[in-house]
Amino acid sequence: MIALGIEKIALPGGVEDRMGQEKKENSLKKYREQLFISKSELARKAGISAATIDRIEKGKDCHLETKRKIILALGLELSEAEKIFGDEKSFGKY
Repeated sequence: MIALGIEKIALPGGVEDRMGQEKKENSLKKYREQLFISKSELARKAGISAATIDRIEKGKDCHLETKRKIILALGLELSEAEKIFGDEKSFGKY
């Protein structure tokens, strides 16, 4: 939503958090928990911070490279990105 004066307008593609940043749906937390992997362990395997994992699980966006690292750290192929991040078509470049 965008606040224009008192009125708010809904934008397609996601929900906004209190800071006005768009939140995107993903299945990272669900998938990680099914594998019994902690945020810290996944972060270590992916070479990123646990805080980054936390932000992504809360629906914040991240760089394509970060998504690639997470997918590989989960033991998935890049072609399986949709299992975690939805309809991602751009992973075929890697």
